[in-house]
Amino acid sequence: MAVGHAPAPGVRGSGPSGDPAPRNSTRQVVLASLVGTSIEFYDFYVYATAAVLVFPQLFFPAGDATAATLQSLATFAIAFVARPVGSALFGHFGDRIGRKSTLVASLLTMGISTVVIGLLPGYEQIGILAPLLLALCRFGQGLGLGGEWGGAALLATENAPARKRAFFGTFPQLGAPIGFLVANGLFLVLSEVMDDATFASWGWRVPFLVSAVLVVVGLWVRLSLHETPAFAKVVERDARARVPFAQVFRTDLKALVLGTLIMLATYVLFYLMTVFSLAHGTAKNGLGFERSQFLVMLLVGVVFFGLTIPLAGWLADRYGRRPTLITTTMAIIVFGLLLGPWFGAGSMLSTVSFLVVGLALMGMTFGPMGAMLPELFPTAVRYTGASVSYNLASLLGASVAPYIATWLASAYGLGWVGGYLAVVGVVTLLALLAARETREASIDD
Repeated sequence: MAVGHAPAPGVRGSGPSGDPAPRNSTRQVVLASLVGTSIEFYDFYVYATAAVLVFPQLFFPAGDATAATLQSLATFAIAFVARPVGSALFGHFGDRIGRKSTLVASLLTMGISTVVIGLLPGYEQIGILAPLLLALCRFGQGLGLGGEWGGAALLATENAPARKRAFFGTFPQLGAPIGFLVANGLFLVLSEVMDDATFASWGWRVPFLVSAVLVVVGLWVRLSLHETPAFAKVVERDARARVPFAQVFRTDLKALVLGTLIMLATYVLFYLMTVFSLAHGTAKNGLGFERSQFLVMLLVGVVFFGLTIPLAGWLADRYGRRPTLITTTMAIIVFGLLLGPWFGAGSMLSTVSFLVVGLALMGMTFGPMGAMLPELFPTAVRYTGASVSYNLASLLGASVAPYIATWLASAYGLGWVGGYLAVVGVVTLLALLAARETREASIDD
């Protein structure tokens, strides 16, 4: 349902002279979508790494190490509860006032929450308030990231040439490996130059505080943007949705459900390959690698994650979104069935090859999502629809994946972790088979 109102801030249609609305250059689109999501994912991964390496000892009562790790991973999951809330909140304003202003607000929300985590006292200082404040800041991180991805994906795809939307849609996707490399690379450097006591005392705080500098850079880039042409046309036609969240459930429920299930295997795979693999790989009752040693192997795998993202975007433009994702999802199912003996072998060669293949598959499934999810929805509710489906998948998949995998591995063995991934892959495959091809869809509908 459309309502009439003045143009949104930063949105300019064609004027009386018929001059077209200003457009963002390709350089602006690349920088704004890539830099912002890199910072957002950096913040998210800094927490994920610390949740395994530091928080169990710092923010929770001394006692059983496995119980503390599970409690820490539970706070990790809080952000995934917050992400659908953030997607609804920021999606509403993204579809009402525009992509640019909403992207700035989501970046600030994420950045402030991350910096505050770096300043929190531990359990020994303030008792039960420590994990409660940690959980609150984690909720803020999830809220910010819930609004970030959808806006960045729309910024890229709504400014892209028609035949290159999937490739342009990989710009925000590249923020994931870049953010991961920076976050874990910084943790690796700190753990190498500091002894364990210094790192546990204050060194772990450095990556959280560095986020303040990164956010300033991201804001500077994003404030220079113009609104996307697709949203400017919606404003000109006076076709903005009154309540985008309600409208997307009323008119685009099928797309919302399919988009959520299509993202499910992507999320489970990624958090198994990063958070769970790090926890199991460095645990004494797991593979027993040194923390710095495993982080190096993980960073090698993430390089392949980054390399396959643009490849997947190119393939999705050339052959279609569904064929590319169906083929990749079938490979993920096979990978899941092989996970137990492969990761469980425990040698450095088997572990590196496992991480490389798993994260390369992650790039192949993650790359096309920057185009496919937005293309499932009309412009008036696209920010909300793409964001909600993306973040509902995070709640159903990523939030519980490290916890479920840790429990399965300790109770039944790694083979059950692989079976969990394979089952989720089958769900995603069925959703892809039920979905429509979106390569030829108009981005201005």
